[in-house]
Amino acid sequence: MFSKVVYMTVFVSDQDKALDFYTTVLGFENRVDNRSPHGRFVGVGLPGQDFLLVLCPGTPGRANAAAGQVPGAVVVETGDCRKVFADLKARGVEFETAAPLDLPFGRIVVGLDPDGNRLQIVERPKH
Repeated sequence: MFSKVVYMTVFVSDQDKALDFYTTVLGFENRVDNRSPHGRFVGVGLPGQDFLLVLCPGTPGRANAAAGQVPGAVVVETGDCRKVFADLKARGVEFETAAPLDLPFGRIVVGLDPDGNRLQIVERPKH
């Protein structure tokens, strides 16, 4: 029925501030920044991937999980969670987890973007 997911939206209070965070701090590429009478469409993505993360004006996500931890609004994968955690912490990223957590499915750390949207960084087990 479908061929791919094109983009997903993260609601932000300030598109310029969010664009700076996702590109300068996290290393996403600025893919689209279109202004029209209907508003501004801002999309970022990881190098080598077509998927867009759209930074849309709105009330930032403050989800409450029905049971357990709230999932990340944005989930990215890395080969070295500890290194990414240290690098981003040095760049001023706020984290909900004090350090990477070792879980049955891999290692994770949960940070926050400037609006409090959860950024989950995952390192899958090496087999």
